Amino acid sequence: MLIIDSAGYDAIVAHARRDHPDEACGVVAGPAGSDRPERFIPMLNAAMSPTFYEFDSGDLLRLYKEMDDRDEEPVVIYHSHTATEAYPSRTDINLAQEPGAHYVLVSTRDGADSPSYDGPVEFRSYRIIDGAVTEEDVKIVPDYSNLGDN
Repeated sequence: MLIIDSAGYDAIVAHARRDHPDEACGVVAGPAGSDRPERFIPMLNAAMSPTFYEFDSGDLLRLYKEMDDRDEEPVVIYHSHTATEAYPSRTDINLAQEPGAHYVLVSTRDGADSPSYDGPVEFRSYRIIDGAVTEEDVKIVPDYSNLGDN
């Protein structure tokens, strides 16, 4: 199960809406071994495409060095789908190289890109390991103060 605080959830959804009609992408880092997404890091979609996302290789290298220096790891790797459901495409599955990460997808289709949209936002999380996709529950909490150390 992905447990994410409401600030992280809101930041991911806002980024997906802001970058629409292109796919948004980014990382939420957390302390190594904690499985706690704490530091929201929006990234540039180097592909600048409504159907594909790609992290800039230089930005990604800098991010991994920074996470290493801070004893962090990518807890959530997220991106949006602009015209389809929030389910990993074959390309998404092939690109998934972090077996410990939660892969979050947000769909901004059917008007969900608008800040005035008041319907539910399709926000789904998956584990992707060796090409196998497993959807997991998402629990949004106000903050992590009542969860203890996990």
